[in-house]
Amino acid sequence: MKFFYTFFVLCLFWQCLSAQDLTSQSYQLIKTRNEVQYKNYYLLTLFQQLPGLRKILSTDTALNNIYKSKTAQVNEAVKTCKTDISCSAKALKFTNEEIADIGNRLALLYAENNPLGNLVKNHLIPSGCYAMFAKGQHKTLLVKAWEQDANAINYAIGVYVEGNKPNYPKIDSISFSLKDKAFAELVSASAWLALQGNTKLFFEPTMLFALEALELNERNEAADYEPMAKGVNLAAINQIKKTDWKKYPYSVILVPGAGPEEKDVALSAGGMIRCRLAAIQYKKGMAPFIVVSGGRVHPYKTKFSEAYEMKKFLMEVLQIPENAIIMEPHARHTTTNLRNCARLMFRYGMPVDKPGLACTVKSQSYNITNLLPERCKKELGYYPYKNGKRLSDTESEFYLNTASLQIDFDEPLDP
Repeated sequence: MKFFYTFFVLCLFWQCLSAQDLTSQSYQLIKTRNEVQYKNYYLLTLFQQLPGLRKILSTDTALNNIYKSKTAQVNEAVKTCKTDISCSAKALKFTNEEIADIGNRLALLYAENNPLGNLVKNHLIPSGCYAMFAKGQHKTLLVKAWEQDANAINYAIGVYVEGNKPNYPKIDSISFSLKDKAFAELVSASAWLALQGNTKLFFEPTMLFALEALELNERNEAADYEPMAKGVNLAAINQIKKTDWKKYPYSVILVPGAGPEEKDVALSAGGMIRCRLAAIQYKKGMAPFIVVSGGRVHPYKTKFSEAYEMKKFLMEVLQIPENAIIMEPHARHTTTNLRNCARLMFRYGMPVDKPGLACTVKSQSYNITNLLPERCKKELGYYPYKNGKRLSDTESEFYLNTASLQIDFDEPLDP
């Protein structure tokens, strides 16, 4: 029985890993000024940014009718909802019927050699952003990517306008009281603003409303330190291009963050210890780079970034050079410490077959190897990494899985 269970788990892992064959390290994400947008809603960003694609969508009668209907609903809501927040949210959110109708229309418009077909072949598949759907038919991938983005928008509105509970209420909840009349006024104004400007595509008013909700709640953490490749990680990226990988047994040393619970504490004692453990391995020559991972998480709405504070500690106290440190300032949980590290390893052109080294305190180290994979499967839908050998109580190997590139629709602060 134990053999069959192990075999089953391995099959699940390699099923996810097979998406790796379809992604491309040479693919460059198409970005927008609003970093939160493309990270959460990449398909919709492509709809906007690719001229041929925007044209086919903006001139389609059925999609235009959906846009006009949604616009009419929102205008009516602005006039009549007043202090009823749920009324405004309902007008903006996509209904299940609208999601289905739009998906069906996209499927009808799809052809292998038209802009929608090229979108799937040249962007959705190689980007890895919808990796969990990549093994299906291209038309099906397009529809599922649309459904994911629509549900992601609805989720953001649900949490940050309607006050629904997020996955982690203690750190990610709405910033306002639903009884606050001032907040109701802000919501109404946001609904009106969602119709202004060049919002002509069927999804744009609703997407803008969701993005404004995140902004009003000061929940743009997904954009922290972006564009990282041109800023906080530029020195390391330049060093990656010159690295002789054969000299090192590991590609990176991953340091998961440990957020303090005290409001005015920038870096916890746990974060300091983890940095010291990683510095020892770096100075042994185990890997050319240290990845410090952790966002603005603890306590609620803290202004301190775990990754930034750990990078500063490594440089100023432990004398690690900046070009050896890669910041990953978005992870909010251990699951995404591993996932986001895998993403950066892939996006920054590191060898995908070389293992990384997770370096942390004993309790978390054993959690990463023994418990975290199944938690990742439950929360993310896949295994973002595969365990390798354990080196000590505080170090263990991991291999990246490019299924990690899959966008997480119900974590708008770290999608």
